[in-house]
Amino acid sequence: MTDLEILQIAVKTLDEKKGQDLKIIKIDDVSSIANYFVLATGTSSAQVKTLADETEHKLEKAGVIPQRTENYRGADWVVLDYIDVVIHIFYKETRDFYDLERLWQDGEEIDTTKFLGKGKV
Repeated sequence: MTDLEILQIAVKTLDEKKGQDLKIIKIDDVSSIANYFVLATGTSSAQVKTLADETEHKLEKAGVIPQRTENYRGADWVVLDYIDVVIHIFYKETRDFYDLERLWQDGEEIDTTKFLGKGKV
């Protein structure tokens, strides 16, 4: 499965489950750790876990298993690592505190509407 197909499934799922402030940052030009970061916010720890569970389920259904998952217990920041696409799902205060958008500001922000059926991928 391509990075764009993973992004399509992840962003659609996060949007359908009411994830907030969805962002995609293309980081392949500034780092070798991944090609893309997907960021989303949940309004509670329960929603963060639901967002992560549903995203992992939909990607698994499409034949993609995460290389690693992190922090399911705490559920204030869950990471789903698909090698080239890393999905970060935060509780709002945690996202504000770590501010990955600032840390990865040299990356290119990608318009998420392309992945929500509102534009071409």
